[in-house]
Amino acid sequence: MTSRTTPRVHPGLLVVQPLRRRHCAECRRGPLPLLVLEEGTPRCLDCADLGHLVFLPRGDTALTRRSREESGLSAVVVRFNRRQGRYERQGVLVEEAGLARAEERCLADAEARRRRRVRDARRRDAEDLRFTEAFAREIRRLLPGCPADRAEAIAAHASVRGSGRVGRSAAGRALSEGAVVSAVVASVRHVDTAYDQLLMSGVARHEARRRIAGAVEARLREWGTESEGTTGADTREGRVESA
Repeated sequence: MTSRTTPRVHPGLLVVQPLRRRHCAECRRGPLPLLVLEEGTPRCLDCADLGHLVFLPRGDTALTRRSREESGLSAVVVRFNRRQGRYERQGVLVEEAGLARAEERCLADAEARRRRRVRDARRRDAEDLRFTEAFAREIRRLLPGCPADRAEAIAAHASVRGSGRVGRSAAGRALSEGAVVSAVVASVRHVDTAYDQLLMSGVARHEARRRIAGAVEARLREWGTESEGTTGADTREGRVESA
């Protein structure tokens, strides 16, 4: 059976949050929110020479660690968990000056992390811009008749980070022809046909796609080149239904 009078789960000085009303055996003050057990006898923090320490609740690991590093004297605060049958850590008692120094260190780290996040965001933005530009160029290479501003709009929509769209798939990141054409087909379907209106009128998605497939194929032919021959055109048209 676990002993509740001699918690041994944490090294160093221990302070207990009692579950029932306890009074200091030396000065008789109480009930005590925190106490020290000396050979099973409760003492208040003042009588245990810990009254000048301040309580830091658990939750911030870095602040707790640094507060103990900055404090010449500290103690671990525990409370007995009846359900688990063991003492559990609630926080620490540290010197107020040590806590202040630890907070300064954590604030400095927080500022460094903020600056790093800003740098990372700028780097990601630059990477996203380069990728979107490359995606637009690939659209124009495969479909040279596609207007430049339309290609840029399609690329920007398809390549949004975290969107789950085709531009962010493995094939999209590799700028595969299938992924690029699929992005174009999706754009044409919503922008250049009555697809959205059909859906809003209650037409099933597959039936709506079947009805506007010819319009999508016509736009792909318009944006394509005659020099590619029918094979390339047929390949793209075959993706209209599946895209």
